[in-house]
Amino acid sequence: MASRPATRIVFDLDGTLVQTRISSWEVFRDVQAEFGLGIDTAEEFFSHFEGNFFASLRAHCPDEKTADAVIARFFARLEADYRPALVPGMADVVHALAGSATLAVLSSNATSVIRRVLDDNGLQFCFAHVFGGDVEPDKGAGLRRYLADAAQGVGRRCAPAFDEGGEEVAVAAGDTVLVTDTVGDTEAAIAEGVRVVGVSWGMHSADRLRAAGAEFVAVWPQEIIAYLLPFAGGDACAVGGRPTGALPVSHAAIRRDRRLAASRPAAPSHPAEAACGCTAVGVDAAAATVPAAPVSATRGDSGRELEAAMRAIVRAI
Repeated sequence: MASRPATRIVFDLDGTLVQTRISSWEVFRDVQAEFGLGIDTAEEFFSHFEGNFFASLRAHCPDEKTADAVIARFFARLEADYRPALVPGMADVVHALAGSATLAVLSSNATSVIRRVLDDNGLQFCFAHVFGGDVEPDKGAGLRRYLADAAQGVGRRCAPAFDEGGEEVAVAAGDTVLVTDTVGDTEAAIAEGVRVVGVSWGMHSADRLRAAGAEFVAVWPQEIIAYLLPFAGGDACAVGGRPTGALPVSHAAIRRDRRLAASRPAAPSHPAEAACGCTAVGVDAAAATVPAAPVSATRGDSGRELEAAMRAIVRAI
């Protein structure tokens, strides 16, 4: 499954990094009703993502003045009310990729919305470049701007500072990949010579993305790591004080550790535990009733007593 590694990875936001179907339709539904656009179902709204969303929306409006007003109102509502959830697992993907590649966001959404999503999920310093729809509404033009930047290879490793002191490496064909959920993005990227990895959880199906030119379509977020950074192991950016190379801590792991901590005894019952600060992890209530074996002060007795204690704990677990 592994491909040529990518050194520049550009992510779409809606439908790729975040779950967008319900959230975006709820915002647009009110806007289209206000202007009487006749886009009355979510399916009709999603159809405008077949190509460039803004071009399709303009074509649907009766004139340019109305189109400008609709787009301005849509951006205003997005900035005020659009708060989509991150796709489960994508935070870990971003942290893993940022250690080895320069990451960017290219989205039709407002820059302020992108900022809010990344801030809320602790990802703002994993991306070196962001192009919102209010900066560049055309995805192809956005990719051209990115590719034309002499410093496009300068990244961030989930820390505020950009890379410093590194030598610029010439960009080879195929080093840049767009990760997206739509046919329109796929076609725009391929037209600019950019590789495409699709995701199957967004607007368009895996078959449609492959037919449009995506070289691979991920079923699960972590497949993106396996495909773009084969054999990368645990290399990840430093987040929250973890050194580079440490695996990112998921929210699920944090919740699990908190549950375990809540289930532990409030204080150790044995003097030896009090001395070293240790407590058993994952031992249920039955284990708590097992009497602790006496700890001998003499080295000759300690081996037998330790063995007996370990057997009791194993039986309880």
